[in-house]
Amino acid sequence: MALVADASIVLAWAFEEAFPDAEATLRRIRNEQIVVPTLWWFEIRNVLVLKEGFGRWTPDRTALFLSVLAQLAIRLDGAPQEAAVLDLARRHHLTVYDAAYLELAIRERLPLATLDRALREAARTEAISVIAGNRP
Repeated sequence: MALVADASIVLAWAFEEAFPDAEATLRRIRNEQIVVPTLWWFEIRNVLVLKEGFGRWTPDRTALFLSVLAQLAIRLDGAPQEAAVLDLARRHHLTVYDAAYLELAIRERLPLATLDRALREAARTEAISVIAGNRP
């Protein structure tokens, strides 16, 4: 089985934040495929580099975390349905970035792992199973 995982859940692992749902999702995806929109690649790296700039992270830690991600079964999806993404963003008051994750989950009929409250609510409204739960 596969799932869509947004940047929030993946970055919780990177920064070792105590979100039980993030940890449970990580255990699950070690044996499953993660499907993500292409923007995920940029989001992950952007946050890591920003953390480096604030002195909260190091380039060595970035390299190590990216090497861990490279070992996972991650499929980048570069074919979003533009009209659907825009419609979801408008209807659920999401960023286009978050709507891209939701559109992918809907199109591929996959559960969505996220810590983002608005995205979780939108997914549930669209009858998409949500794996990750609440931030503490």
